[in-house]
Parts: sequence; structure tokens; C-alpha cells
Amino acid sequence: MSKVIDPKRSRVIETLSLSKGRRTTGPERSRRIRVRYAPSPTGIPHIGNIRTALFNYLFAKNQNGDFLLRIEDTDQNRLIPESVEKIKESLELLGLKWDEEEHQSKRLEIYKKHLDILKGKDLAYEDDGAWRFKVEKGKTLQWDDVVHGQVKFSSDVIEDFIIIKSDGFPTYHFASVVDDHDMQISHVFRGDEWISSTPKHLLIYQAFGWEPPKFVHLPPILGADHKKLSKREGAKSVIEYIEEGYLPEAIVNFLAFLGWSPKDDREIFSLEELTREFSLDRINKNSPIFNLEKLNWFNSQWLRRLPQKELSKKIKKAFPRYDPKIVGKLTPLIQKRITNVNDFPKLCNFFFEVPKPLDSVVEKGVLSKVAENFVKVSWNAEEIKNSIEDFAQSQKVDKKDLIVSIRNIVAGRPVTPPLYESLEILGKDETIARLKKYVS
Repeated sequence: MSKVIDPKRSRVIETLSLSKGRRTTGPERSRRIRVRYAPSPTGIPHIGNIRTALFNYLFAKNQNGDFLLRIEDTDQNRLIPESVEKIKESLELLGLKWDEEEHQSKRLEIYKKHLDILKGKDLAYEDDGAWRFKVEKGKTLQWDDVVHGQVKFSSDVIEDFIIIKSDGFPTYHFASVVDDHDMQISHVFRGDEWISSTPKHLLIYQAFGWEPPKFVHLPPILGADHKKLSKREGAKSVIEYIEEGYLPEAIVNFLAFLGWSPKDDREIFSLEELTREFSLDRINKNSPIFNLEKLNWFNSQWLRRLPQKELSKKIKKAFPRYDPKIVGKLTPLIQKRITNVNDFPKLCNFFFEVPKPLDSVVEKGVLSKVAENFVKVSWNAEEIKNSIEDFAQSQKVDKKDLIVSIRNIVAGRPVTPPLYESLEILGKDETIARLKKYVS
């Protein structure tokens, strides 16, 4: 193993030797960082799965390396063809662009050739149409995990395992090792659940005389109950979260903090900023807890950073039934008041349909006079404000009670965008009509 200084980061990078796209035992030379996100197309990947993709991407781009998408579609019984497009869509929505794409189902000849090599070494034998790897007993299998440190297993606890199934397709254990070597993968990011399988992979690496990549086993994301993350607790897909009104920037920011932390207390990072900041030594050994309130906070922060025209565009797309002109006027009023785009109707549906009024705090007679007084008002937020304040003072009515009552009747809800601006947008005639209907 050699060491090379990266002039851009003044960072020591461990490099492995290559020859014609393969690791060799000959003279060593600089090796590029290459990682892979390797999902199985058996459904839409949930948020925890995409967290692994994000960490792969951030590390690769931080090191000026390559991020590969490898579709591990060798389990033909569980294959859902449309999942491939959903996997790609999930990555694209978050801006995680891959540099290369591979599909294991198109590499069957490669696996067959490597099986033949093992057969030639008397390390594989047939069993009911499948092929098993012959495990040598009495060996200690160990590796220096980037997250967990030194890990050891004895080969005595490993039974001969299948590497090629009876249908001719390879198992995960065999295909992933052959592919990681063939694709020159330098670091393997995957969940902790694969730690117990890593000894099998090391046996295969040793059988071929290959040097294994660095293993980065990530602790699983847990729910608020500290158990495996369920759909109820948040194990949904990126596509679902975006449909629910969450921004891609917020999802990326949130996921990055599930098991990784920056050098300081800063929390808001764009994808580009995360790429510059990311490092393996900041990955936490403990399982992160999925906190929906924190995701909501990240989303509210990113909503505030959106240009108003962009936010208005997102609201109009989510709610095409609403008058786009009114949506445009309301956007600056609600930008700092919503957690996600789908909160818009909760605050603003009364602009588009007459609500059921809440109870008034002041007497109906007072509201009747307010409606009459509004007829004379020049209809803009400032004049509406002055009118309400002057009326409250002249009629010796508590201003706060009056404002609450007008909001309850006109909006039918206790929380709205700023009242005076809201009444201006709603319009004089509609405001007066709702007040008069309530007192009649």
C-alpha cells in the first residue's frame, strides 16, 4: 500500500495498485476513489436506503472520485422491473448524479468465468444444481472497518455457502465481490446487517488473490421507539416525501445528519456544501434516530430560502385548483409560516372557498358596525388596519378581541396569514359579505 498527497486537500489518501483495471501485486500506483450504490430492484427504496446512496455520493465527490449505480437484479423471484426507474428517480430528485451504471443481470458470463476459476482451484462444488463455495476451516477473517474498527470472525462458524443458484444467477455474496473487484470499487458503504456476511466476502477475495476494498458499515436508522424504522415512523420513499411537500434540499440536509456530523454546530448545508465538508471520520458509530420534527424544521428552513417565485410555482403545481394569481399574492405572506408546501391549504383555503365561521368573541352588533364601516375604507392593508384600530378605540372594544372575531368569521380558523394583508387579498366585497352573513 502506498500513500499519495492530494494537493487540493493536503490529505493523505491510501491508494491501491491497478493493472488493466485490476488490483495487482506488482508495482503500486495511484488509485481513484470509486464507490457504488447497489440497490435491488424489489421495490421503491426507502429513506434509509437512500441515506446510504447519499453517503456514497458525498464521499466520492469530496475525493474527486466516481459514484456508480449498480442494479443488483440477480434475484429474479423478487424482481419488480419498474423499480429500476423509481430508484433512478429517487436519486435524481435529490441531485445525486451517478457517473456509471451497471446491471448484474447483464454480467452473467463474467460470473460464470469466475466460477470456473474457483472450480479449477477446487474451491467450488455442485449441490443440487447450485454451486457452493468450499470454506477452509481454522482461518481468522478480519478487517479494519471504517466505522467500527477491527472486526474478527472465525471461518469455523461459516458453512459452505451458495455462490451460483440453480437458475444460473449468482448470489449477492459472489456477484458483489466479483463486481466490486471488476469495477475497482475502493470503499463499500452498506448497512450493519452485512457485517456478518463480510467474512464470506473476504474468503472469496482471498480465493482470487484480490485485495478487498475498505468496508464502511453504517449503523441503521431507528425510529423514535429505538426499534427498526417502520413506515409509520418514517421509512417512506423520497418520492413520497416530496409528494408530501418536502423539498429535496431539506431531505438531503436531514439525511446527511442521520449518522454524520460536521466539525461545528452549523446545521444548514446544501448538497454542494455537504460534499465539501463530508469525511469518513465524522460518521457516528451509534444508530441515528429518525426525528420527523427535525425533518420538518429543515424543510421550513429551506422553504424560507426559496425565491418567492419558486415557492409560488411549487404551490401552484401542488394545488392547481387554486387561482394562481391569488397564490402568487399569498406566497410572501405564508413563506415563513409553513413547514412544507402541503401546509398551504391549512392556512389559505378560506381564500378559495367560504369557510364555516368560528364563534365571535365580540357581540354580533359590533361586527355589524364593522362591516358598515368597511364600506367606506380604501381597501389596502394599511387602511384596513387603521380602520379596525380606530373603530375599536371609538367603540371602546378590545382591539385583540375584535381582530380575533374578524379572523374567526372571515377565515373560519384561528391561525391565518397576517390579517390585514389577508383581508386586502380576499377583497372588500367578500369580507363584508361574510361578516354580514354571520350577523344576520
